Amino acid sequence: MGLIAAVAVACGRAPDRPRAPVVGPSPLVGKAVLGVGDPALRAILADQLELRLAWAPMLATTLGDHRFDDQLGHAGPDAIAAQERAQDALFARVTAIDPATLDARDRVTWGLLRDEMAGARAERTCRYEQWNVDAANASLFGGFSYIVEAHVVHGVRDADNLLARMRQVPGAIEDAIANYRLGVAAGRFATREKLRRAIEQLDTELARPVEAWSMANPAWAAPPAAGDDWPAGERARHVQALRAIVATQIKPAVQKLRAFFHDELLPHGRGEQEGLASLPGGDACYRASILAQISLAKTPEELHALGLAEIARTDREIAALGKTALGTSDLATTITRLRDDKRLYFTSRDELLAAAQKQLDLAKAAIPRFFAVLPRTDCVLRETPAYEAPYSTLGYYREPHLDGSKPGEYFVNTYKPQTRARYELAALSAHESIPGHHLQIALSQEMGDQPLFRRMSGSTAFIEGWALYTERLADEMGLYTNDLDRLGRLSYDAWRGARLVVDTGLHAMGWTRKQAEDFMRAHTALTETNIVNEVDRYIGWPGQALAYKMGQLEILKLRGEAEAKLGARFDLRQFHAAVLGAGAVTLPVLDERVRAWIAAQ
Repeated sequence: MGLIAAVAVACGRAPDRPRAPVVGPSPLVGKAVLGVGDPALRAILADQLELRLAWAPMLATTLGDHRFDDQLGHAGPDAIAAQERAQDALFARVTAIDPATLDARDRVTWGLLRDEMAGARAERTCRYEQWNVDAANASLFGGFSYIVEAHVVHGVRDADNLLARMRQVPGAIEDAIANYRLGVAAGRFATREKLRRAIEQLDTELARPVEAWSMANPAWAAPPAAGDDWPAGERARHVQALRAIVATQIKPAVQKLRAFFHDELLPHGRGEQEGLASLPGGDACYRASILAQISLAKTPEELHALGLAEIARTDREIAALGKTALGTSDLATTITRLRDDKRLYFTSRDELLAAAQKQLDLAKAAIPRFFAVLPRTDCVLRETPAYEAPYSTLGYYREPHLDGSKPGEYFVNTYKPQTRARYELAALSAHESIPGHHLQIALSQEMGDQPLFRRMSGSTAFIEGWALYTERLADEMGLYTNDLDRLGRLSYDAWRGARLVVDTGLHAMGWTRKQAEDFMRAHTALTETNIVNEVDRYIGWPGQALAYKMGQLEILKLRGEAEAKLGARFDLRQFHAAVLGAGAVTLPVLDERVRAWIAAQ
């Protein structure tokens, strides 16, 4: 997810009560220009920060800028158009700078900023806000629930601001509907299956009493912690006020959203071919998404062929290890055994959570031997929320708040624990927590000498490629205790190779959902529940699934070159420091950095 601070940002309208105008620059402006020497580049970064935080007030809150704590922001058609005009003006200032006039450090920052903005501008052709509907997507029910979780409350003032925000959720839903209606006019529709899942999710929540909704039960509804500021009776009053807003304002708006999906979108939902190829402008959108996700101008055909080559390799390795670990005879029997032998699966929610906690603890103990620099911020285990779990993936990571008010969070999906394989958990934990996402993202946030945008965002191929690289590294670290764990890692590697095949198949080659699911059944040990949810995810997030394998292969290639050239002088801890030391850079920049490190040794 990714850095995934975009959850529940920029959705809503201005507050419904008077408030003092925002005065002065962001308290984060010093961090925005940290380490940047060029005056023009410093000014651009400061202005970019203000533009981004005003557009995404929830993001501002999580970063420790509390000027917009009572706002959600605008995200309707007019607001999006105004935001894009402002971004275009900012991009013109970026491209007006001659990189030859910058020192080496500023030149890297300038290049990363230019590429990030260019990728975002290119992806506008997709107009995701006009058609993309997803039960696991933050623009729906889960995003509004997450507002209550992400907005940390310590007392009356924090709670007042949160209540003001939640009163704006109906406006956010109106904005979303307005965007979807533009999509209707342009012939852009979500798929029938995406709409069916979203409607099912909303129906499930609407059938429950509001008092049971996650957004009506914030952590601060419990007795206050030491240091919280709650005068007598105020906490209970604010909890009741929040629940009244949910019952009288948000629930009717959610009912309206559900009716809109069912009555106006579902009859036109796309059927057999659910990828971008079946949308107006789908080819241009997919190519823009590829560039934005992997920072390389690869064609869908090139990526598809690479995926098939990776699958051929993992097919051989899974079959070979299956013979020793399970006594199976070939790939098909190994996959069948992994998928169908119930002894290889968890039996309860508690067992699954305990095993995940054990893996997290093992990783925390092992990382000092493999990394020269460790994050200060902790990573904690969380359970995927119930409203999201049936539609969500096996696990995911949510980054810390930059101001330290929340740690990094490793979420594990306990829905139907009997469908969650024991042999996959070690690889999943390595990827989503330590040494994967948490170690990389927390270290990136804690870089004290980099401008803020490099600490809070970055290349998807780097972020996901690093996490996939660590699944293999975890074996070196002793986090896999048997060959079944290693089979799980191989199945996960096959899963990411299959993503190259399936994502390009769906979005460029006219594959159906069934074709994609069948391919994953044949080449990975993922369970049926996971395959269905994964393919659904690729349909709703074009190109993102390509980043994992592309980033992993680049890091593995660079490590191989370093080991070959340095021989006995190769230091794995220092190699990792070179890879992670500049944040989530693009793959071309990573290549330059590591080659320079090799030469310096």
